[in-house]
Amino acid sequence: MSDQPTEPAPAGAGAPPRLRLEYGAVSDVGRVRRDNQDSGYAGPWLLAVCDGVGGAARGDIASATAITQLRRLDEPPGSDSSEELLGRVAGAVHRAHDRLVELVDEDPALSGTSTTATVLAFDGVRLGVGHVGDSRAYLFRDGTIRQLTLDHTFVQTLIDEGRITEEEARVHPHRNLIMRAIDAVSDSEPDLFIVDLAAGDRLLVCSDGACGVLDDGRMADILGTGNPEYAAIELVRASLEAGSSDNVTCVVADVQEAVEASGAQDEPLVVGAAAERRLQRGRTGGLFRGHRSGDTGELEPVPDLPAGALDAIDADPVDPEAARYAPRPPRRYVWAKRLFALAVVVGIGWIAVAGLWSWSQHQYYVGEQDGSVVIFRGVNASIGGFDLSEPYQTSDVELARLSDFDAGKVEDGIDATDLADARRTVQNLARSQEPATDTAGTDG
Repeated sequence: MSDQPTEPAPAGAGAPPRLRLEYGAVSDVGRVRRDNQDSGYAGPWLLAVCDGVGGAARGDIASATAITQLRRLDEPPGSDSSEELLGRVAGAVHRAHDRLVELVDEDPALSGTSTTATVLAFDGVRLGVGHVGDSRAYLFRDGTIRQLTLDHTFVQTLIDEGRITEEEARVHPHRNLIMRAIDAVSDSEPDLFIVDLAAGDRLLVCSDGACGVLDDGRMADILGTGNPEYAAIELVRASLEAGSSDNVTCVVADVQEAVEASGAQDEPLVVGAAAERRLQRGRTGGLFRGHRSGDTGELEPVPDLPAGALDAIDADPVDPEAARYAPRPPRRYVWAKRLFALAVVVGIGWIAVAGLWSWSQHQYYVGEQDGSVVIFRGVNASIGGFDLSEPYQTSDVELARLSDFDAGKVEDGIDATDLADARRTVQNLARSQEPATDTAGTDG
C-alpha cells in the first residue's frame, strides 16, 4: 500500500449504496501524436485512465489491455471491507501485468510496452483508489480541488527531496520520466488507499496530457462548470490550447444521492485506444496491428502545426514516448544472482592468490637467520604478519665475519634472479668473510 493518507471506511459498509455517479469521458489524440495511446473508462462503479507508454512498442495496446482487466471492477458492490475493496483493485492491476506478459510472449515486438493506471473503484459510499504512474485523480469539493494521487515520476522525487518546486517541475527537461508503470517486466505494486465521498463531490481522473499543462486553479475553474461531460470536454480543450503535446484524456464524475439518481447512467463509456481496439476486434477478431487511434469527435480540430513539424518528429531517432519509462529488471532469483556473483569474485581471488604463490616459489634472495647467511625461497616481504618466504638452503657463512657493508646488505636481503644466482652470492660472501678469530690463550 502507498503512503497516501487512508481515510477510515464509513459505517455501514456493505449496505445499499447511498450515492451514485454521473459521468463523462473524453479522449483526444492531441496536436502532435499520430496515435492515441491513452485509454479511459467511466462506469457506474469504476473510473479509470491508463496512459500507454512505449512508442513503437505500442503503448496503445498496453493501455487498452489494462482497461480490459480493470473494467471487471465495474460491478455492484458487495459487503467488502476497506481491505477487501483495495485487494480487488490491486488484483486487477496485477492481472493487467500478467496479461501484458502473455502478449509480449506472443509477440516480442511489444517488448517495452507499458502503461500508467489510475483506478477509482466506487462502492456507493467510498472509493478504493489504485495508482501506478503519472496519471492523476482529483477530488473537487466545495470549490476546492485536491490531488488524491502522487506521481511516480523523477521530478516528484526531486520535489519530495526539496530540490525543486512544483512550478519548476512543470518545465523540467525530465518531467515526463516515470519511475513506475504496469509492464511485462516487473509486477509493480500500486499505491492503494480509501477516500470517503459525499454528495456534491466531483471527481476527475486524467492523463498527464491534461495535468501536465493545467495548474490546479485552471482545473478548478473548469470543474466548477457544467455537467461531467461538459467539464471533460472543456478540460481537454483547455489542455490543447495550453500547448499539450501529448494525448489528452479526462474522466469526470459527479457524486449524487442515490435517490436523486434514479435515472442515472448505467452504460459505461470507453474512450481512446481501448475504444478503438473494441471496434477493430469486432472487425478482425483479434488485435488489429495497423489501426490509428484518432480524435473522439467531441472537439473542434486544433490549429495545424507548422509545416514539417510531424516530419521532424518522425525523424527524431529517439522516440520520446519510448524513452519515457525504463522498466527495471524483474527481481527474480536475486539471491541466486548475488551468490553467483560472490562465487565468481571468490574464484577470481583464489586464482590470483594461486598464481601469485606459484610465481613466488620461483623467487630467491639471500638473507640472514640466526646469525648465518641463508638462501630464502619466496618474496622478501610479509602481508598481515605472514611471511611470503621460507628458508631454502643454509650456509656456514657467519654474519659476524662479514664486513659491516656486506652484513647490512644481507640483513636487508639480496635479491637473486634464480637459485643459481643466489648460490653465487653466498659463495662470494664466503670468500669475502674474515678469518675466524683464534680465541685460545698463550703462555706468558
